[in-house]
Amino acid sequence: MKKVILTALIAIGSIGLFAQPLPPAYHGETTDQEPATPAPIDGGLSILLLMGAAYGAKKVYILKKTSTEVE
Repeated sequence: MKKVILTALIAIGSIGLFAQPLPPAYHGETTDQEPATPAPIDGGLSILLLMGAAYGAKKVYILKKTSTEVE
């Protein structure tokens, strides 16, 4: 029961941490600044996808190598 209560308190307490507020230009305020542009994620995402593919290929290679040695 304590675990359920603790989990509920953590979930309810962290609701405000899920998102950042929008920049002031989007709240209806008029400023001479340009709206904020999002950060590019292409470089990091490509590297992560390549690393994941390499890791998966290594795991498949090791699995095939060990399964042929057992037979």
